[in-house]
Amino acid sequence: MHSITFFDGSCSRYTFSMKASRVDQVKKLADIPNVGPAMIRDFAMLGITKPLQLKDKNAFTLYTKLSKITGMRQDPCVLDTYIAVIHFMNGAPAKPWYMYTKERKLKYKNL
Repeated sequence: MHSITFFDGSCSRYTFSMKASRVDQVKKLADIPNVGPAMIRDFAMLGITKPLQLKDKNAFTLYTKLSKITGMRQDPCVLDTYIAVIHFMNGAPAKPWYMYTKERKLKYKNL
């Protein structure tokens, strides 16, 4: 994982943290590719606060549990993101969540 620091000409300093490219670089949920603040809040509702808790989870189970907790059907892209995140945490290369849309549509035709 890398951080990039640059100055914008007005002496303001900006630092951006890059997402992990390998699972062994992940220290917190925000380090995982495809995980942002909204996904972190969703994980918290599911009782997930540490990255390793995602290892070997079932994406569809998390998706349906979140729908029950919130009382509303979640957008299918949430399931795509869960699939991407769980694959990554189990050692797969980092890929954008939308690369898993086809897999989700094949596996879960009724969403």
